[in-house]
Amino acid sequence: MFSIKEIASVTLILFAVIDIIGSIPIIINLRKREGKIESEKATVVSGILMIAFLFLGQSILKLFGIDFESFAMAGAIIIFLIGLEMILGKDFFHTDPESKSGSIVPLAFPLIVGAGTMTTLLSLRAAYSLPNVMVGIVLNLVFVYLVLKSSSWIERKLGKDGANVLRKVFGIILLAIAIKLFKTNL
Repeated sequence: MFSIKEIASVTLILFAVIDIIGSIPIIINLRKREGKIESEKATVVSGILMIAFLFLGQSILKLFGIDFESFAMAGAIIIFLIGLEMILGKDFFHTDPESKSGSIVPLAFPLIVGAGTMTTLLSLRAAYSLPNVMVGIVLNLVFVYLVLKSSSWIERKLGKDGANVLRKVFGIILLAIAIKLFKTNL
């Protein structure tokens, strides 16, 4: 039932797709803009979204008549806009003025659990046993939580200039990922 090899594979695949390390500049920018990041809330919501999509994702897409390519294209548009935000310093995603946290939107969704993560979960469910996929999700959520919780420390270590450079570089990388998703799913 449980396989260390499968758990390691699932964990590494999800780690690469979620790319929480690459999201550090976005997290720092969100915390500056919104005032705070609620690490626990973002992690729990991300976990709920991942597990729900693991079990219901295919049915949800079928219900709306959406294919994987269309879903991936929608994710690519969001990733493209986040990349533009990072490079241009303009806000495209406006949050509720009453809320002082971007912990759910855009952090939990679509940054942590975006179209890439969701489609990957569907693929993993087809290739690996369900308990191993669940363990892989939990291990990734622990790592996500640790990165979110330490974002202030990371920012202090980077400094203002380091954070700006990192934000611009990862903005370009996000634009490239979005363009690749466009090209792949046309």
